[in-house]
Amino acid sequence: MTHRLAGTGKRILLLERGDYLPRSQANWSAKTVFVDGAYQAPETWYGGDGREFHPGLHYYVGGNSKVYGAALLRLRERDFEELRHVDGVSPAWPVSYAEFEPYYAQAEALFSVHGSRGEDPTEPWSSGGYEHPAVTHEPRIQRLSDDWAEQGLNPFHLPLGIKLDERNGKPTPTSVCIRCDAFDGFPCLLNGKADAQVMTVDPTLARHNNVTLLVNAYVSTLETDPAGKTVTGVRVTREGREEFYSADIVVVACGALSSALLLLRSANGAHPNGLANGSDQVGRNYIRHNMSVLMGLSKEVNETVFQKTLAVSDFYFGSKDYGYPMGLIQMCAKTHPDQIRGEELPKWTGFLPDAPFEVMARHSIDFWLQSEDLPRPDNRVSIDRDGKIVLDIAENNREAHERLRAKLEALLVPGGLYGYLFERSLYLGKNIPLSGTAHQAGTLRFGTDPRSSVLDLTCRAHELDNLYVTDASFFPSIGAVNPTLTIIANALRVADHIAERLQ
Repeated sequence: MTHRLAGTGKRILLLERGDYLPRSQANWSAKTVFVDGAYQAPETWYGGDGREFHPGLHYYVGGNSKVYGAALLRLRERDFEELRHVDGVSPAWPVSYAEFEPYYAQAEALFSVHGSRGEDPTEPWSSGGYEHPAVTHEPRIQRLSDDWAEQGLNPFHLPLGIKLDERNGKPTPTSVCIRCDAFDGFPCLLNGKADAQVMTVDPTLARHNNVTLLVNAYVSTLETDPAGKTVTGVRVTREGREEFYSADIVVVACGALSSALLLLRSANGAHPNGLANGSDQVGRNYIRHNMSVLMGLSKEVNETVFQKTLAVSDFYFGSKDYGYPMGLIQMCAKTHPDQIRGEELPKWTGFLPDAPFEVMARHSIDFWLQSEDLPRPDNRVSIDRDGKIVLDIAENNREAHERLRAKLEALLVPGGLYGYLFERSLYLGKNIPLSGTAHQAGTLRFGTDPRSSVLDLTCRAHELDNLYVTDASFFPSIGAVNPTLTIIANALRVADHIAERLQ
């Protein structure tokens, strides 16, 4: 949003809750990142059953994109339509894929996406190819891709936002990406990952003196005029002081969970249940993918450095033996010994030597599975009477996810892997089902009816003239692909609307 609007010449203030993520060798330490959770927000939230957990939120310039895996896929065209799942219906979006398509293209260019059109059988139509060629599979992953192709599947190169040296037409990691095994889930010490800080915030600040960034600026509340029709002020705590800012237009992009919490904290006389919450939908319909990080053991050592290049979508919308959508299989970063140390290992690993974690990590081939989570009004984030943050989730659509896992297990035996996967319980130091807040969405969904949605089709709050939201809060459904490219595309789409308004 800031990157797109900077060229208007209007004064823009960017308020960031955290600071720049410190760059050090610890960025590449699996123990620091996953076990110690050093870059994770030191907060305690509560589940609907009252148990405590630490949410996987990252308050830095660039936000959660500082630790994302940079897999940048478009939602499928059918994801914008009503889609029936085994556990219910994924609702249609109030706009079509065609409206998003040009912004998807712009987002891919902006975030240096490397990919290959025509390989993915569920890929939606596009107005052009990728500007950068796909990242080449390393030998072990290429062999896995070939094995799957021989089984009749359509494996494809995962579209990635990454900075590469493409001399001689062949992308090869440079010193910018010398540690690509520490790409997915890690901060990038050398800024080789196409994250929001590297690709948009820093270049914007360097080129435009009308843009100001304030770090360590916690926005506590938004204030309105007495009628509650306009945001008149932004109250901030920074360096121990209370500060107050105002602007003609206010854009909230804190992440789906934190954006909803900000509006709930901002309740006033005109908005007693939370800002823009006359529909009682703020914080509701929270969605995130059903996700699993799974590790298979190869009979041979896996020498791959950059493993996150391969994906399979053949089961995305179902299969011959199952008529409902299942989701996406993709590679994730290589397992490090510290990530599995201390986990309960399967009994069959008893034949391994005294250092099983090191051996297992060397032989591991690692997968990220994700299936659609359906929106439910009671799946929500809220603030209780004592000021505690409560994230209440009742899981759904698990059958589809388990079937996707079974499909993967069946695919691995011909690929030279033991026919067994076990779930890694460590994902950023916590359990995925509740605390894993990657792919958070849906808490302020957009729509045409103010009674059932919080935002209109331009992502402006129905109840306030100058308040917009441009993170994944607006999603009415999430599909089964990584959501970041859709977030970027929508921010560009909304920015164009705001630019027209400013004129």
